[in-house]
Amino acid sequence: MALQCSFIPYTLHFKFDARTSRGAISQHQVYFIKLLNTAEQSIVGVGECAPLAGLSIDYRPDLVQKLEEVCQLINGLKTESITLTEVSEQPDLQEWPAVRFALETALLDLKNGGKRVLYNNMFSSGEAGIPINGLVWMGDKDFMQQQIAQKLAQGYTCLKLKIGGLDFTTELEILQHIREAAPENELTIRVDANGAFSPEDAFKKLDRLARYNVHSIEQPIKQGQWKAMAELCAYTPVPIALDEELIGVQTPDKQEELLDAIKPQYIILKPTLVGGLQASSDWIDLAEKRSIGWWMTSALESNIGLNAISQLTANYAITMPQGLGTGQLYHNNIASPLQIEQGELWYRQQQEWGHV
Repeated sequence: MALQCSFIPYTLHFKFDARTSRGAISQHQVYFIKLLNTAEQSIVGVGECAPLAGLSIDYRPDLVQKLEEVCQLINGLKTESITLTEVSEQPDLQEWPAVRFALETALLDLKNGGKRVLYNNMFSSGEAGIPINGLVWMGDKDFMQQQIAQKLAQGYTCLKLKIGGLDFTTELEILQHIREAAPENELTIRVDANGAFSPEDAFKKLDRLARYNVHSIEQPIKQGQWKAMAELCAYTPVPIALDEELIGVQTPDKQEELLDAIKPQYIILKPTLVGGLQASSDWIDLAEKRSIGWWMTSALESNIGLNAISQLTANYAITMPQGLGTGQLYHNNIASPLQIEQGELWYRQQQEWGHV
């Protein structure tokens, strides 16, 4: 008896060209890792490796080769189990966060019977939903306003807008339009600049955004500019959430150094990008010790990855909407029990998982 590991590629197709300040994407290449015990081959754990171009440190030409190596390593262990700690502490996986996330997910799934239930909590049992923000993608003014109207009609009380792709004055007009329709006590607005502002003009733009009672802004300037970001966080009229800034910061010492140097109001955790489930939990521990807020966000994974992130999130006392509304982006997503109802994500157990 031993573990058997394999992987399959899968191309996700967007329903529209998803635009950020880094450009537009129409499809997303992911890889599903499958893990089983040869003694019970009908029980299969599944995880998703879905690095993003331009963001993930493991979006590399040799990714498939690495996946092959990982499968060969596990297949050669002649053991019935491997722990999450053993996965996360593998030295040769430190630079492969999306692979680590996929392996952790597959291991937990296998351990719990291959039913895509990784953690037993109120969410995975279908007893509680997770409040999420409605994601509004970049596009022309009409396209963005159409999305906003749709999200408000669907019952969202928190919207997240991608900004930095249009003229800033136009983006402010869109915010004005939202605030005319829904005041602050009815609707929370988050914005995500994806590093689109320059350090020289960031504060002026933040000051103008503050007039619309914006809850927070993600990554106003590009990552790696710790001093400039620390100055913004110290004086900003809009709370700042670090996002891309966390990518590639793999060791506890460096993570503490980053948080202590920048002192952000929030951090945003994307397990695919920061190293998986355990790595995300470690970031949360560091943030909470420093009274830094956080929320979890998916990173364009299929429902396999989204499910793992959502179930991890539900292990915590959730105090604000999470960024887990990406399951409806694709024409060919994996069918799942994940359902969005009135601005909340639910795990409806009566819905079956599609085949991977």
